[in-house]
Amino acid sequence: MAKMTSIKMKRLLEDELKNPDYRVTYKRDDDAVRIEWKDSNEGMTVSLPNLIAKYNDRGKEALDEIVEHVNEALKIMNQTQHLKGMEKQIFPVLRSPSFPTETKAKKKLIYKDHTAETRVFYALDLGKSYRLIDEDLLEEEGWSKERLDEIASFNIRSLSYQPKADQVAGNDFYFLATQDGYDASRILNEAFLEEMRANAKGELTVAVPHQDVLILGDIQNKSGYDILAQMTMKFFADGRIPITSLPFVYENKKLEPVFILAKNRPEKNEE
Repeated sequence: MAKMTSIKMKRLLEDELKNPDYRVTYKRDDDAVRIEWKDSNEGMTVSLPNLIAKYNDRGKEALDEIVEHVNEALKIMNQTQHLKGMEKQIFPVLRSPSFPTETKAKKKLIYKDHTAETRVFYALDLGKSYRLIDEDLLEEEGWSKERLDEIASFNIRSLSYQPKADQVAGNDFYFLATQDGYDASRILNEAFLEEMRANAKGELTVAVPHQDVLILGDIQNKSGYDILAQMTMKFFADGRIPITSLPFVYENKKLEPVFILAKNRPEKNEE
């Protein structure tokens, strides 16, 4: 089998992405292909080394996957979205404070502060993908940030909450990983946290290492903190959209980030 090169992969992509309204260009400096709408220049960039590695591993299936993703993303960019009538599709999403607060098109995203380690943005769920809600979209509908937050908070409470339980060294851990895109967002459901706190034998900890997992720990001995630290760090490193490697202690309806010292009770992060 001949070696797959960037130029060959660019040609394969061009063959698969046959749309007269697309412009496909090779960016030599980045070793990437840019696919965009000719009229608006909106589009996305695909890293060729990453795609070639996937292609060598999985063949045509990897190429089909990226083509579907590109078509879906460009379709969304070309549509006019509305919030009215889509209320049930609006959810809060957690991101780290370093996450950009405006889009590449310089539109300001709506967000609110949550903890020192987390921020809340708002997503309009479009099925296979989502769009983060910006100020322009909110203004078009004449909505306030408070109304947006209220709708998103209601929707997060309506999702399923059935964590998988695991016991490690006398500590109970609970994992929510439904892969619906809003696992970490479930940390915003205070009623759920209160219920978990009420049923905890020890101290309740909560971690959101990345978007697709929420880890709750009922910590009943000192080794529990070490296990929690290692677990959170591993999930953080593996996450597609990492949030924070610092877990929180949930006390008095507040989330306090904790720095875990090996073999010790954690130090509270005093702000």
